[in-house]
Amino acid sequence: MRKWILFCICWGVTILARAQVTTDTLSSDSLRELVVTDTRMPGVAGDSPEAVTFLKKEQIRNHQMRTTPEALAMMPGLFVQKTNHGGGSAFLRGLTGNQVLLLVDGIRLNNSTFRYGPNQYLNTVGVFSISHIESLRGSGSVQYGSDALGGVVQVFTMTPAFGRKKWGGELTVRGASAGMEYSGHGRLNYSGEKIALTAGYAIRKFGDLVGGDSTGVQSPSGYGEQMYDVKAVVKTGRKSELTLASQATWQEDVDVYHKVKLENFLINRMPLQQRNLHYARFNNRINKGIFNQVSFTASFQRNTEWRESLKNLSSVSREEKDSIQTIGMTGEIITRFSESWKANTGVEWYHDLVQSRRSDQFVDGNVETLRGLYPDGSRMSGLALYSIHQAVWHRWQLTAGGRLNAFAINMEDDFLGKISKKTSALVGNTALQYKLNDALLLIASVNSGFRAPNIDDLGSLGIVDFRFETPNYDLKPEQSLQGQLGVRWSRGTFNAELFAYRNQLKNLISRIRLDTQTIQGYPVYTKVNSGEAYVQGIESAFRWVLSQHLSLDGSFTWTYGENVSAREPVRRIPPAFGRFELRYQPVANTDLRLEWLAAGKQDRLAEADKGDNRIPAGGTPGWNVLNLHLTWSWNRISMDISGMNLANTDYRTHGSGINGVGRSVWMTCRYQIR
Repeated sequence: MRKWILFCICWGVTILARAQVTTDTLSSDSLRELVVTDTRMPGVAGDSPEAVTFLKKEQIRNHQMRTTPEALAMMPGLFVQKTNHGGGSAFLRGLTGNQVLLLVDGIRLNNSTFRYGPNQYLNTVGVFSISHIESLRGSGSVQYGSDALGGVVQVFTMTPAFGRKKWGGELTVRGASAGMEYSGHGRLNYSGEKIALTAGYAIRKFGDLVGGDSTGVQSPSGYGEQMYDVKAVVKTGRKSELTLASQATWQEDVDVYHKVKLENFLINRMPLQQRNLHYARFNNRINKGIFNQVSFTASFQRNTEWRESLKNLSSVSREEKDSIQTIGMTGEIITRFSESWKANTGVEWYHDLVQSRRSDQFVDGNVETLRGLYPDGSRMSGLALYSIHQAVWHRWQLTAGGRLNAFAINMEDDFLGKISKKTSALVGNTALQYKLNDALLLIASVNSGFRAPNIDDLGSLGIVDFRFETPNYDLKPEQSLQGQLGVRWSRGTFNAELFAYRNQLKNLISRIRLDTQTIQGYPVYTKVNSGEAYVQGIESAFRWVLSQHLSLDGSFTWTYGENVSAREPVRRIPPAFGRFELRYQPVANTDLRLEWLAAGKQDRLAEADKGDNRIPAGGTPGWNVLNLHLTWSWNRISMDISGMNLANTDYRTHGSGINGVGRSVWMTCRYQIR
């Protein structure tokens, strides 16, 4: 409680001190950044009628964020859970997993096997490839379709720029104390008048994570990683261009630490975790009549996951492999009916093919091939039509849209038989913004959302986490209706925002235990549409520039969830958490940041939380962590040095299977090639 009192005092000091600031020449860079995730049309972050946040690559670099999921912890309203060191799952407004939509360059990362609860797939997006990240809290189903019940996280990768003919690049090396990281990354850039290119490659080795105080080395938790990204932009006409991109990440021997530590496993790891994405995007700024811009995107993505497990004293080792191939196509047109009214209308189609297998190897050398986690050869398709409109009238701005989505699932195996299921959903949203004066914006919005049952919901059969799952193919789409009120203040050197929301959830797909049945020593669960729940909360953030050399940033999030039908808390609701940072720039090439991260105790637990061995008995304790970051640059060289967890605190983010990093030193050196 004392840390939250201190946090509120810091908030109060900034607001009271704001009255002493008279200069009106500085403002927050983040509010002026162009964002697209909220409406699928370019707009200014500070003018958005939704809770949208922008994170620059420079911020990710200066804080030496190890992975893409870990970078999200810098963004207001986002909580990050880590089942293992090679994972990381974003929580938006109390929801995660297949209830939060992940995008890469506008293309869905979510597929038909994304499971309820935390997953590791965002970690397959290489952090060295990131240009910036946008988060949209509480909206996204109209814009992007299924899964955006909590919101959207969109990662944008590096895009080359046109210019005079020029080659350039960058070399990066990074290391951490106790051998926790050794990374090398190279990037080559080319700019020309009609073609531009960027290409990057990284090889990384992560040692076992060393926790704070009495935790020590958490073994096994390390893994290896390689990734590349290539993107070329070609001018095909005076107003048109073609983008060709390819990116891939390989992660090897990713151990699941808590399984080995707490569940009697000798081996529990992913020998391979891989993602490939290739896409082509044509964009034409036609500017004829009401038609402003037309674009078409075709993509192919493959996600592969191998799992290997062997229990202590067992005579059988198990290997599972899932591979999901996704083809996607999107066509959209931006129209401008007048100076104050524009719209984005489009059609989307995605198709998944799931290949799944399992093999058990016995000590005598015999191998038995069995059904995988999913029926092999399963398919899921989705087709959607959407239209999003934005109109401005004097001090008012109205955004409204709708989407019609249809889905089809086909799968067949010996256990399930032949299953064909079709679902559909119609959703809409509206947001109203009023500019009270030059500094103050008032925001109100209502968003409906949905999540179509996928192949993981309908067809999974096997061990998942600490349970054995059996399938249920008679499931309905999950639905949400979220209302929010917000206020955004921006004047001179002080910027702040505050959002309050409530999300009503219906037909939630959740797991229930089947009496006292057990299979292979695990309790047996199945999925059902369990009823109704709600999640509500408050999100706040501010930035205050005190002087030319000194600034403060902060954010605070409180979330409360209740499963009305079960009369218990919603699972995995994050505790109250926040971030506070003091930044000092004594000279142009030096940047010093003191960062305070904090989370309260979470002891409001659902029954399933109480049975989750990743959550301590009685709930996850609260914690405070202090980090110190120094960035220095000279000519073509720049260095980042971070002292992490200065007090060497033992801590764990709620629901994680591994503790956070202890006191350590991280160092990055970059060399610019011109």
